[in-house]
Amino acid sequence: MRWFESPNFDFIKAQQKAYFFSGTMIIVSIVGIIVMGLNYGIDFRGGQEFVFEFEEPVDVVEIRTELAGPLGTVPEIKLFGSTREILFRVDSEEDVTATRELILENFAQLYPGNTVTVQKTDLVGPRFAEDLRRGAMYSIIFALAVVFIYIFIRFKGWWFSAGAIAALAHDVLIVLGIFTIMAEIAPFDVSINQALIAAFLTIVGYSLNDTVVVFDRIRENSIIYKTMNFKDMINKSLNDTLSRTVVTSVTTLFVVSVLFIFGGEVLKGFAFALVIGVILGTYSSLFVASALVVELQKRATVKAKTK
Repeated sequence: MRWFESPNFDFIKAQQKAYFFSGTMIIVSIVGIIVMGLNYGIDFRGGQEFVFEFEEPVDVVEIRTELAGPLGTVPEIKLFGSTREILFRVDSEEDVTATRELILENFAQLYPGNTVTVQKTDLVGPRFAEDLRRGAMYSIIFALAVVFIYIFIRFKGWWFSAGAIAALAHDVLIVLGIFTIMAEIAPFDVSINQALIAAFLTIVGYSLNDTVVVFDRIRENSIIYKTMNFKDMINKSLNDTLSRTVVTSVTTLFVVSVLFIFGGEVLKGFAFALVIGVILGTYSSLFVASALVVELQKRATVKAKTK
């Protein structure tokens, strides 16, 4: 970590390469979303939901693997209160009663002698799923709008708000594209569900925190170095906060990586989104948000001088 003691990297000089990389990733993500379509989970597309209680503890991973074939789709299964109760969600075109009986038959073969009772049977209807999708979209848009207003008021420059929002949208869109493209090849569930929306909002918060730290240092340096070129001041601010940014990112990445590896099947999609989000959030804070601030501030200055 000695090279972080007095770093002097030219981040702004690398902005063209960063624009090319980010632009490529965004285009691939958009094309993937358009061509393949968003991979909604049962929360957002509707389905059938059951709660089963067993006499003895069961293995949800084993149940998920064994019932994927008979059901024709991979069900969403998680423990529900104890190791003897499970929440079972499946997207099936069959009647809910027929689906329940099919599940119970497979339970009897998988766990002979382990008595199972049905605690609850529900249908997640298309209307409810549509309401959830709309609410999730509104929550992300509202979060971005609040961030824009907060940055604008705190740093008194619309270019700061635009840079921060562009970086956040960049992170969320690329994660969404990766999850869409990986839908058919990932060895774990990467469908878009309520857990993934929570991951998106977590990514927004993490990336924003990194960006605000850099912007705070820019504001401080603008007072201390009043005659310094704006581009050079941005670069100095990025170098000043580099140690903090890298240490925070590495420690956070370590934690979410442990969650991904050891957190269980149900949390893999959520943790994987956080792993990608931490990496992208760090990258966008260093190479996207600040570079856009420089570009937008320069254009605003030129426009003001021509008036």
